Amino acid sequence: MGTWRGLRVAFIVGSLFMILLIIVYWDDVGGFNLYPQQDPKHESPHYDSCPQTTTTAGPSRSPSTSSARTTSSSAVPTTTTLSSTTLAPIETAGAAGEEEEEEEGKETQEHSKQETRQDEKKETSRVSVDNRGQETRKQRIMDVCSGKDMVEFPGRTRAFEQIPNRELDHLIVDDTHQIIYCYVPKVACTNWKRVMVVLSQSLISPSSGKPYTDPEAVPPDLVHNSSLHLTFAKFWRHYGSLSRHLMALKLQHYTKFLFVRDPFVRLISAFRNKFGRPNEDFYRQFGSVMLRRYGNMSGSLPETAAEAFAAGVKPTFQQFITYLLDPETERESIFNEHWRQVYRLCHPCQVKYDFIGRLETLETDAEHLLKLLEVDHLLRFPSGARNRTAASWERDWFAQIPITMRRELYKLYEPDFELFGYPKPGSVLHQ
Repeated sequence: MGTWRGLRVAFIVGSLFMILLIIVYWDDVGGFNLYPQQDPKHESPHYDSCPQTTTTAGPSRSPSTSSARTTSSSAVPTTTTLSSTTLAPIETAGAAGEEEEEEEGKETQEHSKQETRQDEKKETSRVSVDNRGQETRKQRIMDVCSGKDMVEFPGRTRAFEQIPNRELDHLIVDDTHQIIYCYVPKVACTNWKRVMVVLSQSLISPSSGKPYTDPEAVPPDLVHNSSLHLTFAKFWRHYGSLSRHLMALKLQHYTKFLFVRDPFVRLISAFRNKFGRPNEDFYRQFGSVMLRRYGNMSGSLPETAAEAFAAGVKPTFQQFITYLLDPETERESIFNEHWRQVYRLCHPCQVKYDFIGRLETLETDAEHLLKLLEVDHLLRFPSGARNRTAASWERDWFAQIPITMRRELYKLYEPDFELFGYPKPGSVLHQ
């Protein structure tokens, strides 16, 4: 036991001696560093505020060397200061340029915004004017149909259900876009039929094998083929006893439109188109009748329109007017659609139209209508040649017509003048 205790005491004394040695050594070294010191020659330049100047003279530096180093060190800030002073105006000029460009950009943006706002105001104003014009036209029809203007005409007070199916053949229906168009011959109906063909996709282009997408590409002679269009007159064949109920629903929910024209100018246009040049069908069916009844023609008439025109045999405008005023004409057959009154084609007292366009304002009305129908992103109204018959021609065309016939003719077409707001043609009626 004594030995073991002696060893423990010796171990403790030895440990204390070692601790004492460590303390003495610490004081001698001046601190304990876990990381070895770097050689000054290999110090990183990151910590230098200016570049080092090296010499080949060894560790001891001469006074001149120290002086040079001091001068160099003091010169660097001066150079830096001069550089900063020199660069300052350039930087300032650059900043000013950027500010100027930014200001110009803001002005341009503001100018663009102002132009956009002005365009929007103009568009809003134009739409407002168009809407007011439409309301005026629709109110005019309501007033005439209600009897306020004291204008009487057949069918003014009858109900839609009383209109025979055969008289509904001008109301074209497009179920896809929920549109009903009543076409009036000699009032841009060819181009509007082309629009309806594109919307209903009822005609395939032979070149693409797909439905036409551009109205202007649709051949004008094909659009008058009645098989291309679904009309109210065909509803009985398609829907039987449900046809009238379906018509009523579509009239209630679909957008309905028509285009009209000065009635006398429309008659002039019809005459020029059908009798002013050879037209075999109209010559046989109507022209020859006019010539026999009112032309004092002795002997037989030429068999074809081409032969008749070659021989100078063709109806005159006065013979055409006489034919329209002759009661015998409608006893034989209803007026042809090209000179039948619009109120008999489209029944404005029974069909409440949402849009009434005019040929006289065709371009603006067409643009307005396509937006109303929400199809302006699908197509554009064809920009083909317009019918060139002008209202200013009325006096010349009616110059040879007796005044009594002119007044009779006005009475025949007075409902169209009144319904659609066309002025009474005083220059024709009071000459």
